[in-house]
Amino acid sequence: MARVSIDTKLAAARTRLILDKPFLGALVLRLPMEAVESDWCPTTATDARRFYYNSAYIDALSLDETQFVLAHEALHCALSHFARRQHRTRHRWDLACDYAINPLLVDDGLTAPPGSLLLNQFRGMTAEEIYPLLDEFEDQETLDNHAYDSTNPTQGSGQHQNQESRSTPNSEARESEGQPSSSTSSGEPTSEPKPLTPDERETLSVQWQQRLAGAAQQALQAGKLGGALARMIDHLLQPQLPWRMLLARYLSSNARDDYSFMRPSRREGDFILPSLRSHQIELVVALDTSGSIGDNDFEQFLSEIDALKGQLRARVTLLACDAALAEGSPWVFEAWEPLRLPSDFRGGGGTQFSPVFDWVESQTMQPDTLVYFTDAEGRFPDSEPHYPVIWLVKGKAKVPWGQRIQLN
Repeated sequence: MARVSIDTKLAAARTRLILDKPFLGALVLRLPMEAVESDWCPTTATDARRFYYNSAYIDALSLDETQFVLAHEALHCALSHFARRQHRTRHRWDLACDYAINPLLVDDGLTAPPGSLLLNQFRGMTAEEIYPLLDEFEDQETLDNHAYDSTNPTQGSGQHQNQESRSTPNSEARESEGQPSSSTSSGEPTSEPKPLTPDERETLSVQWQQRLAGAAQQALQAGKLGGALARMIDHLLQPQLPWRMLLARYLSSNARDDYSFMRPSRREGDFILPSLRSHQIELVVALDTSGSIGDNDFEQFLSEIDALKGQLRARVTLLACDAALAEGSPWVFEAWEPLRLPSDFRGGGGTQFSPVFDWVESQTMQPDTLVYFTDAEGRFPDSEPHYPVIWLVKGKAKVPWGQRIQLN
């Protein structure tokens, strides 16, 4: 297909997005288009500044599929996937991002081209939630090239690179804020854009969050934003706190520190001030050992509880449960004792949460807090207990009561 025909096809696809799906259309407008006839971009790509495309690939797509790839790259940018990887390996993170984006676009009525990563089990999940679930899918490849985070990939994210480059920015790929391109570029770059530096990631992340909020507001005013995209945007625009901070906040709120106004000794001096009295708190910690959570997750969770335990002067009663309490439960750790994962419990069965709460009731305990580490895929007790319950959830399942904290 001649260049003018490719340009016309892309322009038509973008125009249809603007008219039919103004939220996605507004985001796509923020990515100037640039043709690439090079091995590093066999399909499409983005470096969070531009939309790169291979003309032969675009030529083979239908108009509907062209809309999809435009929106796909724009969502990578709007969701700041280029800034959220952190310690995660690059290849698996790229897969998780595509598995998170593609169901959103399909549910919004767009047509995915052949080779797109789509699995129903990841529908409605964020990339952070999907990432630890990809053990059996690591041989897959992304259809596009996430050019903001690697150098010289042969196809998609196929080179499993774990180290990100600290190269200087590609000045030719810069986009001035507020100056979106309205037509495709006639230049044809010969080399892949250099990965983003940490400062560029931070700057672009702020810019794209502003663009995301603006596009969402315009689409809502037009009455053309709903479903999974609307829920995802609402979640992203809410202030987010790490699960460790939330867990510390909820546990600290239940610490029984109070002031005493008992009559002081005459030796206290001229100034009489209330003294702070601290009581040891009783903390019950339950582990879901049904098989969906790995030992590394348990260790990470328990190390966090261990750190908080010392600060709160808490005695921890540890229970392990799948369909029934694990043999040897409970294990009790005083505030000064290190909290360790017992080596003799076994799990892997179905998931029932009632045994933990039944055991607490049978001991006539009134814990200050019960923390349950789980994927929340199981049968809950019919009634809520009279003490606070915190569910630290790995996955997207909901809980019927108690405080739910998302583990990312």
